[in-house]
Amino acid sequence: MNLLARIQDLGLILPPPPKPVAAYVPALQVGHLVHVSGQLPFSDGALLFSGAVPNVVSIEQAQIAARQCLLNGIAAAAQVAGGVEKIHRLVQITGYVQCAQGFSQQPQVINGASELANELMGNDGKHVRTAVGVSALPLDAPVEISFVFELN
Repeated sequence: MNLLARIQDLGLILPPPPKPVAAYVPALQVGHLVHVSGQLPFSDGALLFSGAVPNVVSIEQAQIAARQCLLNGIAAAAQVAGGVEKIHRLVQITGYVQCAQGFSQQPQVINGASELANELMGNDGKHVRTAVGVSALPLDAPVEISFVFELN
């Protein structure tokens, strides 16, 4: 099954690629790889949630935000690659979580994106990953995630 069909089968919607919020490009193809800039959890032009995890945004909400970051990342990669069907596999996730003091469950938050990647892509969704806690993110987002995809 192709990636777009799997997204639709799960009742999800591939959004239009989010526009950059600063001076960068959303995605850049280098050979057979697409490097996707850090994606915020935008949906319909607005952040799904804002604030630090877990004091303002719950772990569950942050996982939902991470899932949206993945969908936004797929959309950005597809735009550069010439379509979703060109995406073969997810290679890497680098996830940042805006954390309240003492919070250390960043891996559980970024699991929102990782688990969705596995649901969508099967073995091609298995990836290497970094999950880091930070004190602030752009626009007060709870998560920001960058991606590397391999193309067909």
